[in-house]
Amino acid sequence: MERSPVAVVIVTYQSEQVIAGCLASLPDDVEVFVVDNASTDDTVSVAAATRPDARIIRNPVNAGFAAGVNLGIKAAEGYDVLVLNADTRLHPGTIDTLRAADKPITVPKIVGVDGLTHFSLRREPKLRTAISEALIGGHRAGRIGLGAMVTDLKAYEHAHPAEWATGCAWLVKRETIERLGLLDERYFLYSEEVEYMLRAGGVWYEPRAVATHIGGEVSTNARLWSLLAANRVRLHRERHGKVAAFFMWLAVVLNEGLRARSPKHRAALKGLFRMRTWPEEVASEGPSYLCFSAQDWWYHNRAHSDFQLLRRVAKHRKVLLVNSIGLRMPSPGKSTQFLRRILRKAKSVAMLVRRPIPETPNFYVMTPAPLPFYGKPWLRKLNSVLVRTQVRLVCLFLRMGTPVVVATIPTAWDVVEPMRHKGLIFNRSDRHSAFPEADQGTIAALENQLLSNSDTVLYVSRALQEEESPLTGERAHFLDHGVDVDHFTRRDELPADIASIPGPRIGFFGSLDDYLVDFDLIEKVAQEFPEASVVLIGDATCSMERYARYPNVHWLDFRSYEQIPGYGSGFDVALMPWLDNDWIKHANPIKMKEYLALGLAVVSTDFPEVERYADVIRIAKGEADFIDQIRLTLKDGGLKTPAERRAAVLTASWDSRARELMQIAEGR
Repeated sequence: MERSPVAVVIVTYQSEQVIAGCLASLPDDVEVFVVDNASTDDTVSVAAATRPDARIIRNPVNAGFAAGVNLGIKAAEGYDVLVLNADTRLHPGTIDTLRAADKPITVPKIVGVDGLTHFSLRREPKLRTAISEALIGGHRAGRIGLGAMVTDLKAYEHAHPAEWATGCAWLVKRETIERLGLLDERYFLYSEEVEYMLRAGGVWYEPRAVATHIGGEVSTNARLWSLLAANRVRLHRERHGKVAAFFMWLAVVLNEGLRARSPKHRAALKGLFRMRTWPEEVASEGPSYLCFSAQDWWYHNRAHSDFQLLRRVAKHRKVLLVNSIGLRMPSPGKSTQFLRRILRKAKSVAMLVRRPIPETPNFYVMTPAPLPFYGKPWLRKLNSVLVRTQVRLVCLFLRMGTPVVVATIPTAWDVVEPMRHKGLIFNRSDRHSAFPEADQGTIAALENQLLSNSDTVLYVSRALQEEESPLTGERAHFLDHGVDVDHFTRRDELPADIASIPGPRIGFFGSLDDYLVDFDLIEKVAQEFPEASVVLIGDATCSMERYARYPNVHWLDFRSYEQIPGYGSGFDVALMPWLDNDWIKHANPIKMKEYLALGLAVVSTDFPEVERYADVIRIAKGEADFIDQIRLTLKDGGLKTPAERRAAVLTASWDSRARELMQIAEGR
């Protein structure tokens, strides 16, 4: 069947009264995606009955409008996307007219149920418009050109560009989505469409396309009005900085204070004085999650994906994270720092079961006492029984019921195989059988068992997903890594130890593992740039004595996740100097997005996943080119601006990745 040129994405929440009318107004030949944000009414059943061919995506949590739109955009891969509110009705021919405009974002004329034109066009939010609206009202300010709202009816009679428009109906070209990425989910509701339209450079208004919008809830709902007011400040902060946001906050406070006789304005005023950095999500019910991690919470870098994903799932669900049960037993002569590894695992086991994040009380961590011998079947069997017994007892104590099981490490297979679960997800973050110190044949067999028997296999590497597609088929899903964009924000004040190191600074932060990092290449960088400082931050699994002869190399050892953004802010060039091996070929380093979130200029060796960021990261083809790319970056500051580099990962939040994981796990 021929694909329609446009997919319609409708986000619903408690929309049973309006969704049927919206769906009935759509042409029969368009693809329709209804993304439901965990409604508790009959929204889903009404939508299914009204439009049986619509694809209904059940979001397990109410993550907000932008998150719902993003799920729909991902499902509608390859399509232009018409975003509609559930209380919008399209007039005949609207979709064709919008598409014929052939603009990055096109909006129709919006009318009310009475047929009168709504003032849907807007000017860019600025401090002067906020003050004008506070003092004389939005409509009056709009009439004299000082307000955000465009109130001249003549402006609604002809097609023309506009800075932005209300987001009840807007068509986004696929090329625009590919260029800009997804909507910023941090706003939850309101201002997310403003941010996206401004990021796109504005919209095209097409009055021959018409949509009726019922609307009106925000004008009577105090909670929604409060969120609308606060998000005006948040948007200004993200676009213009904290100082400008403070003055915008004062202007919005003035607006709400002058109208405080109304309950909604009083609620907004109260909300502005206690507003959080970002809105909180709405809690919901669902299954618990049991995760077998590839890392250990108590001594590994907590930036790892299983930690980041599950601690955010724990905002909505009870989570027990089981620290790594290992790929091998450290032994003298074969393993680096073998005694240290045994001791730190013993300390981890001694931590028993804890809740390490006070603000996330549903997140629990345990370390079972394992016997990490995998070469003999009877030892593997004994170990699995031992670990499973410990995990089951803790699950029983925590009243977790029947959980969704997430396995990130292959050795979890023997443990989880006989366990009852609501779904088994193999989080295929790496090819662990390529780990040099592992019993590679045994680990490969365990990987194959998980690949064959899991309900879902999640990949962060497209190359690995493609290689294993004959085995996983439709059970495979690509779930990209995220980044904490708020945490990885450039700091003005650097830690004292890196501030004392002379610039320019060529830096690396993360684990200095001998099976990942090309230490010869780092030494070459030190030799080629004696006038620069090479700064290495991270726990090393091999001796770093080789760099003692280079006065410009500064190894600062391990720094906590909380400290890393401060150190990264001191880099003039950030490095990804990876070895050319099978592990890296199937890797998707989280630090890539962390570097970009900091706005850093990045130079990397070549591997498949970095190619997706070739417009903001310089990718070297060999050692000589790596040196040349560093030299060029020191000269010109890197590809694009720091703001553009940060924008490349702005929508890649760990919260959105966690919700996507939950949608996959619970929406099967």
